[in-house]
Amino acid sequence: QVQLAESGGALVQPGGSLKLSCVASGTAHSQFAMGWFRQAPGLEREFVAAISWPGANIRYGASVKGRFTITRDNVKDTLYLQMDNLKPEDTAVYYCAARPGSHWISNSAAEFSSWGQGTQVTVSS
Repeated sequence: QVQLAESGGALVQPGGSLKLSCVASGTAHSQFAMGWFRQAPGLEREFVAAISWPGANIRYGASVKGRFTITRDNVKDTLYLQMDNLKPEDTAVYYCAARPGSHWISNSAAEFSSWGQGTQVTVSS
């Protein structure tokens, strides 16, 4: 099973940008879909973005579409989330997720089998 480690969370002002990273280990260069989810206090886990292997299919949640960009580097086994024009409502713990398979994609947290520990993103002035 793949192990995932997120990084890049920070405190940022509204309108600012941040880039999250998620390094996968334990399954070097294996084929797996990856995604980002987030969870704010008192709320359910929310889909942010997902990308298939090797990267042709991409989906975004409605609240981040046009502001966030998901990419992956299959040589480095690393997933990224570029977040622009951040808003206070983007404040949450952001989780990286993965599931084996090629050309597969989903926006359902229940369909991902591996999860990272999360990284905190706070958008506040």
